[in-house]
Amino acid sequence: MKVIICGAGQVGFNIARYLAAEDNDITIIDMSAEIIQKATDTLDVQGIVGHAAYPDVLSRAGAKKADMLIAVTQTDEVNMVACQVAASLFDVPTKVARVRNQSYLDPLWSDLYSSGNLPIDVIISPEIEVAQAVARRLAVPGAFDAVAMAGGLVTLLGVRCTADTPILNTPLWQLTELFPDLSLTIVGIWRQNTGIVPASDERLYEGDDVYALVDSSHMARAMAAFGHEEREARRVVVLGGGNIGLYLAKTVEKNSPHVALKIVEMNKDRAAFVAQNLERSVVINGSALDQEILEEVMVETAETVVAVTDDDETNILASLLAKRQGCQRAVTLINKTTYGPLIGTLGIDAVVSPRAITVSKILQHVRRGRIRSVHSISEGFGEVIEAEALETSSLVGVPIRDAKLPDDVHIGALVRGNQVIMPRGDTVIRAGDLVIIFAATGAVKKIEKLFAVKLEFF
Repeated sequence: MKVIICGAGQVGFNIARYLAAEDNDITIIDMSAEIIQKATDTLDVQGIVGHAAYPDVLSRAGAKKADMLIAVTQTDEVNMVACQVAASLFDVPTKVARVRNQSYLDPLWSDLYSSGNLPIDVIISPEIEVAQAVARRLAVPGAFDAVAMAGGLVTLLGVRCTADTPILNTPLWQLTELFPDLSLTIVGIWRQNTGIVPASDERLYEGDDVYALVDSSHMARAMAAFGHEEREARRVVVLGGGNIGLYLAKTVEKNSPHVALKIVEMNKDRAAFVAQNLERSVVINGSALDQEILEEVMVETAETVVAVTDDDETNILASLLAKRQGCQRAVTLINKTTYGPLIGTLGIDAVVSPRAITVSKILQHVRRGRIRSVHSISEGFGEVIEAEALETSSLVGVPIRDAKLPDDVHIGALVRGNQVIMPRGDTVIRAGDLVIIFAATGAVKKIEKLFAVKLEFF
């Protein structure tokens, strides 16, 4: 597949890294010669220095033969015009644009993106995606990740093993005996910066980040199995009233009327704007690093603090201050990958990465075949993929143990109608089943082929 990526920032670079590793033909466009040089030196990609929306630049990038254009520059308007030029002049089949400004995202103007106006196939809004990710973490205290799949019937759960986790040092095959009525499958383990696709005799150890697929109706019991029985937060403090903080507050007000939410915003005018756009939340003008402000919002009585300012260092320090004052849990937005290894030792409970969330969302539309959703985990460890099994797939009609799956692949759940099935070796996949699979990065292309629509299907 030939893909043009406009913008070689963190998101563009990571998308290019994912796709180039799968032998796709990737061209990156950026205004910075230095950034392009870094990309071409590091990745197996072509690089072009230029303005991503200019027809001559897109032509040099090979837009006439491109299957997809992904526009993730820092400017909404450049992303939107790049998609328009790609459609009007080069007939690129799929156009994806990152759009941040909330005015462009108002449902009132949704006709803007119709084929006769701005022909953008997929709009990605990092702020909305991040706010939704934080809201999911608030709903599942104790988890560092929680992603709804299969229409909400299955949840991809990320949980860190602590000294209090009761299933430490237990072979995974024994979990079925210990919890016979719990629909849960562990599909991946991140241990000391190494990804593991677990065999049945694998054990869990303190410090492991565990990824499991769970029947959503069994969430409370699944969290208890990992030693987490915290109640959903009823008092939340949000540090940062930007687009993420505002959208998160609106989401909480709409979906969780029992939650009392307070926002701290440094900019006085922005604080007033946020207050005008919320109904129940309390907005305080001040610094997230000011101890008096934290005392004013009574952070010591909050179950969760969410730090989502536009500065990583402020988010980290404010989270630590809040926990030191007695807040039970910290969810922290961090953009820079260099801070990743420090987070666990600092005591931050969950990290939200706008880059990783945006990459996951884009990959969902890059993947071919009957793939419905994708969630990438642990910076390149792998992807959890939800796909529909077709009659022509080699997975259909044979026991899973005989399906000759690629190495580093784990089928974690099936959804048949409204029934969630945690598969075993003798489980047979039927046509029409939703199959949720974890695939390590090197096996993703093979999974795509398993769910491809073959000509004989028609």
